[in-house]
Amino acid sequence: MKLFGTDGLRGKAGDFPLDPDSLRIVGREVGASIRREGGRIAVLGGDTRESTPAMVGDLAAGLTEADCGVAYAGVVPTPAVAELVLALGAGAGVSVSASHNPYEDNGVKVFAPDGRKWADEMEEALERELLDRTEGPRSPVPGPKRDLLPPADPNLPELYLSRLVERLPHRLSGLSVLLDAGNGAAWKLGPEALARGGARVNAICDRPDGRNINEGCGALHPERMAGETRRSGAAMGVALDGDADRAIFADETGRLLDGDDVLWIVARRWKSEGRLPDGGVVGTVMSNFGLEVALAREGIAFHRAAVGDRNVARLMAETGSALGGETSGHILFAPLSPAGDGIQTALVVGGVVAATGTKLSGLATLEKSPQVLKNVRVSQRDPIESSPALARAIGQAQAALDGRGRVFVRYSGTEPLLRILVEGTDEREVRQIADDIESVARKELS
Repeated sequence: MKLFGTDGLRGKAGDFPLDPDSLRIVGREVGASIRREGGRIAVLGGDTRESTPAMVGDLAAGLTEADCGVAYAGVVPTPAVAELVLALGAGAGVSVSASHNPYEDNGVKVFAPDGRKWADEMEEALERELLDRTEGPRSPVPGPKRDLLPPADPNLPELYLSRLVERLPHRLSGLSVLLDAGNGAAWKLGPEALARGGARVNAICDRPDGRNINEGCGALHPERMAGETRRSGAAMGVALDGDADRAIFADETGRLLDGDDVLWIVARRWKSEGRLPDGGVVGTVMSNFGLEVALAREGIAFHRAAVGDRNVARLMAETGSALGGETSGHILFAPLSPAGDGIQTALVVGGVVAATGTKLSGLATLEKSPQVLKNVRVSQRDPIESSPALARAIGQAQAALDGRGRVFVRYSGTEPLLRILVEGTDEREVRQIADDIESVARKELS
């Protein structure tokens, strides 16, 4: 697909396909699909970007034109929209957010009635509808435009919080938590959820102004959170991204922990409690090889999915796994929710710390293989094999590692980036190989 990446539509707010007319089409098509299936309402929510309210209004206009009702939750995390779809029995949910991207960007994520991402074929049909408008001059979308922002229902965030906390496996029992809300969608609900779960919460980066979302904070910039965790004496630190579907942690010493560490901690705990089925754990092709080795020693099966939470969810369903996620901190707990939820991840990890009486540093014992990830900005996504020089550099790297590691090169599904991952046994060798491939990629693709 050309417009939909691994996580919905994403781009510059106001530009195609996030211009007002295109958003009305999106709303209208989502509304029409709901009505065809006998549904009546869609849930809407979004993050703290200054462009979000207008985009919600355009989507609401399209939904209304399709004779579909709107339940607007206001500023809520993306996974809250998915959870509210289930709670209300809605026909779909639409979240307006560009997740970890800068404030100038925005995006649209659509959820099906089961709280999972819209099916590929639904996105493909909508994409064709949008792309048809690119052929020749674009004319205004016909029909009345009612782009007033609908009133937010204050009961919906409360409903999300109550469902989140009532499924918590273990209460946090006074655990001190330092939360970096990333000036994003969880600025208010994140601290509230942790407090209701029993934690003592100190929140930072919880003053959104429409433009400071993800700016030097949150899951993409967790160093500040880690430092504050250490200085404050908190038992655990957590940084959420802009729409709060991913979480990065710090232990009490300020050491950063990613999604692989979370999978390790929770998998071992759930196995000891009899919560982990034989399907084991699902990671991705980006997961550290050390996680696979460590889980094998514990007798826990490990499966690798393609990058993207929908791919992780699909493989979890196929293998019967209860736990899956990505190194980026996007974790799925099948018994708790169909959507990856950074707040829920913080509640689960904090619950393990409280229930075991063990410091987070004592639980985060995963030994990782040396791994380097490089990002190269690209102007277009030409097939990697179309560049002989780049293909040759990758081949030479794989030969040099000779079974002692791996090289994985792919395009990002959400940003114009080429991602280069190199893993091996010798950190110096891994860094040199990654640098060499990055150098070639910048010459060939930038």
